[in-house]
Amino acid sequence: MTESADDIVLPLPPNAPRTPPNAFARWLGRSLLRLGGWRMVGAFPDIPKLVLIGAPHSSNWDGIWGFAAKLALGLDIRILGKHQLFWWPLGPLLRRLGVIAVDRSAARGVAEQAAALIRQADKFWFGLAPEGTRKPVARWKTGFWKIAKAADVPVLPAYFHYPDKVIGIGPPFTLGADMDADIARIRAWYRPWQGRYHGTP
Repeated sequence: MTESADDIVLPLPPNAPRTPPNAFARWLGRSLLRLGGWRMVGAFPDIPKLVLIGAPHSSNWDGIWGFAAKLALGLDIRILGKHQLFWWPLGPLLRRLGVIAVDRSAARGVAEQAAALIRQADKFWFGLAPEGTRKPVARWKTGFWKIAKAADVPVLPAYFHYPDKVIGIGPPFTLGADMDADIARIRAWYRPWQGRYHGTP
């Protein structure tokens, strides 16, 4: 029995931001996930604005499977890229893939620039890897917390669990006033999940 698309990806709720309809992109994303043996589990919250974090991040393959899932879902999730990357012809392609140019030398910091984009939009899902690198880290970078806090939106955890080839979506976390406590709470939630080359976040 062959898997249907519904066996591989999750349904998007009404308030999730979507890319313009593109049957080929959806087919390509589903095909990549199916060929790799990956599937999605969990459920997306019906929230128009949030910060989505992906961990454990231990391999460039994470980006490939994450991008395949984005295509398969038709999900409009945005990430930041250095503005120096946006030269022709790479710039138009990056924008089409949901990458937003950010000026790291601007007076407003990167976190504030990202938070402003979320606040100004009707629907905006912003994604990033909290570890900031593929290597094992003792501490996560705090940018995701600062962006979500400044934009007053929840943090949605997504994980890559390589032993079972699962991309999972967890429950959204509402942030409090204690950054270290919030990050410790989210990292504890991630403990069961294993990346490609090293263990839990």
